Amino acid sequence: MSDQLVKIRDLWLEGRSDETWNPIINGVDLNLKKGEVLGLIGESGAGKSTLGLAAMGFCRDGVRVFKGSVEFDGIDLLNASAAVKRDLLGKRIAYVAQSAAASFNPAHKIIDQHVEGPTQHGVMTKEESEADGMELYRKLRLPNPDEIGFRYPHQVSGGQLQRAMTAMAMACRPDLIIFDEPTTALDVTTQIEVLAAIREIVQEFDTAAIYITHDLAVVAQMADRIKVLLKGDEVETADTRTMLTAPTQEYTKSLWAVRSFERPLKSPVIASAVPVVSVRSVDAAYGKVPVLHDVSFDMHEGRTVAVVGESGSGKSTTARCITGLLPPSAGEILFDGEVMPPSYKRRTKDQLRQVQMIYQMADTALNPRVTVGNIIARPVQFYSGLTGKALRKRVDSLMDQIELPADEYYKRLPSELSGGQKQRIGIARALAAEPKFIICDEVTSALDQLVAEGILRLLARLQDELSLSYMFITHDLATVRAIADEVVVMKEGRVVEQGPKREMFKPPHHPYTDLLLSSVPEMDPDWLTNLLAERGVDNIGDAAVDNM
Repeated sequence: MSDQLVKIRDLWLEGRSDETWNPIINGVDLNLKKGEVLGLIGESGAGKSTLGLAAMGFCRDGVRVFKGSVEFDGIDLLNASAAVKRDLLGKRIAYVAQSAAASFNPAHKIIDQHVEGPTQHGVMTKEESEADGMELYRKLRLPNPDEIGFRYPHQVSGGQLQRAMTAMAMACRPDLIIFDEPTTALDVTTQIEVLAAIREIVQEFDTAAIYITHDLAVVAQMADRIKVLLKGDEVETADTRTMLTAPTQEYTKSLWAVRSFERPLKSPVIASAVPVVSVRSVDAAYGKVPVLHDVSFDMHEGRTVAVVGESGSGKSTTARCITGLLPPSAGEILFDGEVMPPSYKRRTKDQLRQVQMIYQMADTALNPRVTVGNIIARPVQFYSGLTGKALRKRVDSLMDQIELPADEYYKRLPSELSGGQKQRIGIARALAAEPKFIICDEVTSALDQLVAEGILRLLARLQDELSLSYMFITHDLATVRAIADEVVVMKEGRVVEQGPKREMFKPPHHPYTDLLLSSVPEMDPDWLTNLLAERGVDNIGDAAVDNM
């Protein structure tokens, strides 16, 4: 194997839309040495994922190579036979997708999917691969590493599933791994552990990697070099320290700029005000396993409560209790001061209407075979009974509210939208029911900074116009600073601290809140290394536990 592992020369890719082929990657070159990590950054639609997949010799449906070459260890991937590619993919070239939930087969246990690659490629026996998988789970700090693989994908959290996917990509110890936003679903403490584990394994096995991300602080910790893309064009490439301190192009400088959006602080809640939603002493369990313990907090009209905590802390489970998808085993949920039936099956249509949800991964939340207009129209028709011209008028109005003109987007499919546009459709679908309360579940975690800021501004405007109440589940403390009025910190199914945002970001803090605040990556290539040294242990998993 030569020192130059990947060579891409003058690569042009096209995407098909309405029977027309349009350029999406425009004459890009890429070099990657053995053991080197290249960061690919740029806003949504820049071509990062498309270029990363092309480095594997792969194009998504509706995409084709117009011109150029892609070589892996001297092998021409664009002209290689199917047999050659089958031998390479999964064994010497691996891929970690952004959405693990959409990538795992829901009908098979995690460990069965993990061992498939090593056994089919003859790298290990099934028994050896299972044992190695458990060791990788341990390195990636998955809970119960000897048992978690025997669960189905839906039985673990999104962050846990993302780590299991990272372990699966590493199973054959490939020469090249494409990491496509592998930590967007992770909280800041878990992200540190996963980044440290990825970096350790890449260094240990001299693996080359292309690390695709919109998180500039993360790429600063991981990449030796950074390539910036904009609408399929290469903007500039440089080593990480040079790129961070002295970018040459204005577009790169704009990416480095700190985002300015932060909502003005609101006046304190009147003591006599009845909360829109109250969570009162809620316990909950999955089967016989308790997951929530005496959880209590209130959410008032026109305000945003950010619920933060690491993967598995109980944030999404609390949301499931509020929506009635998981009836509490103790405690109660109140809406406008009235106790709600614990199960959604017993709630009235009006009670169901009042509590809506915007999901983290629009890719899995939107039906790929239904047009945008019909996705929004269905809840309008269900809750309001509108039909015909009145229905279309309401859908057009909702699309105007989310700043996507109906005449341009009504007949599009989700696959024809960017990530930010799909998330806006998810917002419109929630608004279609005319709720008072919306749960926003990590709605910006999969979006680049520019697009995420646009979504936050949209949500803030809608809240002011419609007097909406938000429960904002997030692991991004920058998002908390931007949009929250109050903060609830959860750990292991319990509320460990809560209060107004202004107070929550000032010391003294609960030790776990301190851990969260200290775990937010900074735009410094030495930040992760220095943090691990400050925590004083070699094993990052132990570091996190010791500091909780």
